[in-house]
Amino acid sequence: MMTRHIDRCLAELHASKESWSSLDLVEKISMLKGLRTRAGSHARTWVEAAVQAKGLSMDSPLAGEEWISGPYALIEAINALEITLTRIASGSDVLEGFNVHSRPDGQVVVDVLPASRSDRILFSGSVVQVWMDPAVTLESLDGSVGELYRREGLSGSVCLILGAGNVASIPPCDVLYKLYNDGEVVILKMNPVNEYLGVIFEAIFAEFVDAGYLRLVYGDNGVGAFLTAHEGVETIHLTGSAATYNAIRYGTGDDSTARRVRDEPINDKPISAELGGVSPTIVVPGNWSEADLRFQAENVVTQKMNNSGFNCVATQVLILPESWDLADVFLDEIRDVLGSIPDRDAYYPGAAARCEVAVSASGNVEAFGSGTERYLITGLDPSVTDDAAFTTEYFAPVLAVVMLPSSSIPSYLDGAMTFANDVLVGNLGATVIIHPRTARRHAVALDKMIAGLRYGAIGINTWSASVYLTSRSPWGAYPGNTPSEIGSGVGVVHNALMFSRSQKSVGRGPFAPFHRTLTKGEVHLAPKPVFFVTNKQMHNVGERLVAFAVTGTTTDLFKIVSSAIRG
Repeated sequence: MMTRHIDRCLAELHASKESWSSLDLVEKISMLKGLRTRAGSHARTWVEAAVQAKGLSMDSPLAGEEWISGPYALIEAINALEITLTRIASGSDVLEGFNVHSRPDGQVVVDVLPASRSDRILFSGSVVQVWMDPAVTLESLDGSVGELYRREGLSGSVCLILGAGNVASIPPCDVLYKLYNDGEVVILKMNPVNEYLGVIFEAIFAEFVDAGYLRLVYGDNGVGAFLTAHEGVETIHLTGSAATYNAIRYGTGDDSTARRVRDEPINDKPISAELGGVSPTIVVPGNWSEADLRFQAENVVTQKMNNSGFNCVATQVLILPESWDLADVFLDEIRDVLGSIPDRDAYYPGAAARCEVAVSASGNVEAFGSGTERYLITGLDPSVTDDAAFTTEYFAPVLAVVMLPSSSIPSYLDGAMTFANDVLVGNLGATVIIHPRTARRHAVALDKMIAGLRYGAIGINTWSASVYLTSRSPWGAYPGNTPSEIGSGVGVVHNALMFSRSQKSVGRGPFAPFHRTLTKGEVHLAPKPVFFVTNKQMHNVGERLVAFAVTGTTTDLFKIVSSAIRG
């Protein structure tokens, strides 16, 4: 029965793919407007379903995670994409109003956040840049933006998306990307973990479903295997693990590893993928106050415990300088935060087994919470480069700590960069925490490290996941992974400005909230970040962010600011 249903869905998509590829751009923009309206209408139902599935309640501040990483992320992506497509349709410059400039080495950079007056209010003190491939010049940049819509005789194709089960906005945002950035119609297979959202997504994308441009299907790994091998599927996109990617491309038999080494695929369809990895947060030594230590402890714990630790870019390895006199104090603050946050359901399958692997490996293990525990592992030896903490994505509430030599800040920055690049598995996201005065004093060494980190998203004083929410930025692994050594994947999503030759995105955020900012030499009005797991107003701010994303009214903007200040 299921195979017949899939056959029918794919046949319908094939019948409609040329219609979508040739559809007038004005009509496609009109469909985006309807999509935004329906996403706003179904936002509360969406969040209620996710909150219930993850063992939370709507009045818990942690429900804010679902508002922000769910409907808000999708609606913001719709908004950014609509502006880009409207400019393309009118023949305007897509990058008009964005700061385009070159680094000292000539690498082209586009500042994509802030992009509006409301951005400057909502994200005060934050900047997100997209760094281009070094071969891109200021003169050639425009030619690498929105290439799809300059092609003649574009033909349609059918893409299979294997949806993520952890973050609710990933499947619909991937659908949006494939439809509008790649010009493909889509069959979305929902992940069994969050397939309860499928009926909501079908309602939000109803116009696309009715027109034959999108189909949703459900089922286990067997259904996924049937789909990936189906002759009606022309391209594949997945969010998951390298093991899943390798199983699709090279099979699962006894000879699959040898096939991978020789790059002899059993499935040679084009596959794009976002696969996670072991993400680091690098702490740079400095003269931090007690308030700084607490604030950054909340920052680090958020990077691990957001969504119970089930994020592809969750911090797994905290890199500390061994000679920093505040390292132990900082770890004590992290322990205190880990112990003070509420227990959460480990809702993602296999978490207990992955935690068992983590706590049975090397290092000193400390557990926090009751029932569902969270773990801090210290005492790791950085010279043991095959340690499980460095080579296995735990995808669980486990934070590992490693100390690196720090005789000087420049040498520490260089050593941390090398460790992150060459020891830790994956190249999706990395975060750096540094006091503004230290950053100014060692600007050259810091810039060298940021330029040298081979990660698709880098956050400076803000979690690298902030790039995910900046829909104008490409989201994906650092370029250069190959099918046989896939790392954190290949290709990008989001990318509402439609860059075709980006290298990585770099986000910068405030080191301290606005009431302490002037003592750091920073000028901004940002309170405690809304996404901190310790922010008591996260659910209220998140709901109001969704309302503002839909309406864009000043009234809704002021409601956000009011709630954020109370956070």
